[in-house]
Amino acid sequence: MDAFYASVEQRDRPELRGRPVAVGGGADTRGVVCAASYEARAFGVRSAMAMARAVRLCPHLEIVPPDFRKYRDVSATVFDLFRSVTPLVEPLSLDEAYLDVTENAWHEAFATPVARRLKEAIRETTGLTASAGVAPNKFLAKIASGWQKPDGLTVISPPRVEAFLKRLPIDALWGVGPVTARKLRDHGIVRVVDLRRMSEPDLRAIVGSLAEWLLRLAQGIDDRAVEPNRPAKSAGSENTFTHDLIDLAVIRGEVGEMASRTARWLAKRSLFARTVTIKVRYDDFTTVTRSHSDRPATQREDEIAARARALLDRTDAGRRPIRLLGVSVHNLSDQPDDPPAADDEPRLPLFEEDPAAGGHVP
Repeated sequence: MDAFYASVEQRDRPELRGRPVAVGGGADTRGVVCAASYEARAFGVRSAMAMARAVRLCPHLEIVPPDFRKYRDVSATVFDLFRSVTPLVEPLSLDEAYLDVTENAWHEAFATPVARRLKEAIRETTGLTASAGVAPNKFLAKIASGWQKPDGLTVISPPRVEAFLKRLPIDALWGVGPVTARKLRDHGIVRVVDLRRMSEPDLRAIVGSLAEWLLRLAQGIDDRAVEPNRPAKSAGSENTFTHDLIDLAVIRGEVGEMASRTARWLAKRSLFARTVTIKVRYDDFTTVTRSHSDRPATQREDEIAARARALLDRTDAGRRPIRLLGVSVHNLSDQPDDPPAADDEPRLPLFEEDPAAGGHVP
C-alpha cells in the first residue's frame, strides 16, 4: 500500500488531500513519524523520523494522531481481496504481503494481469492505491514493488532479471544495513553485481555468515516459497519517554511492565521464547542492546521480567539519562523444549508503532 496510514487519513479527511501529512505523535512529546504522505516526503519527511525534525523540514506539516483500529480494518479488507485470488498470501505487515499467483481464482496465465486487477480492486474497494512488483522470486518482487511508487506496477520477467540486478546498489540486498554497506564499499563493492567477483571465503571475511546468502541474491537466486502461515519470529514492546528517565527504580519498573506485556502476548498465542533482549537509548541517542538465551523456552511473566531486569544491570541505567526502553523476545516455539527455527530473512516488526501512546502495541 502507498503511504498507508497517511493515505487512509487523506481519504477520510478531504481537507488533508494534497497537503503534507505525517501520522504520529506530537513534535513536543518526542513523537515519531509512523507514515508520511508523498507531499511530506517531498520535504524529506520519512517514517521513523522524530516528529520534531519532520516539522523543522516541513513547518506546515499536518500531524495526525494514528488510529490503528481503522488501519487494521482497512488492512483486513485488502487481505480479504488477496485471499480471494490465491490462498498463498504471506503477510509482511499490515500493508504488505507476498502472493504466489501461479494458480489464481481468475485463471490468469500470467502474474501481471493479476497484479493489475488486484490494484484496481483495492482502489474500488478502499479508495486507496497500492504498488505491485511482479517477479520470479520474493527478493526481486519485493524490490520491484517499491520501484515506481505510488500506484506503481513493475514487472521483472526472467529475461530482464540480469538488467535489473545491474541497476541495484549494494544496500538493496536484504541483510545489508548501513554498517555492512560501508564495509562492502570499503572493499570496492558498490553495486549488487560487484559481489560476483568475490569468492565466498573472501566475502565471509567481510560480512561473516551473510556471505552465502548475499552471493545467491547477487545472482538473482531466491528459492524461498510464499508461506501463508509463517510463524512469528519475535515480538516486543518499546517506549520513548516524554522526559528522560534517571531513577533506576522507575526504569526497572518500566522494563518489568514491558516484559510482562510481552509475556502476555506469548501466552495468548501459546508461544514460548528462548531469548530475551532489551534495548536502551540514552539521552545522546546512543543505543545499546543486551540479550540472553536459555533453555527451556518460557512464557512466564516473572521469568521474562527477571531476565530483562538482569540485562538492564549490564547497562548504564541509573547513571545516564534514558529516552527509550524496549523489551523483546526471540527464538519462539510452540513447545518449551523445541529447538528454535533458523531465521532466514529480516522480518518487519509484529507490532505497530504508536507514538501517541509513547511506544509499541503488540
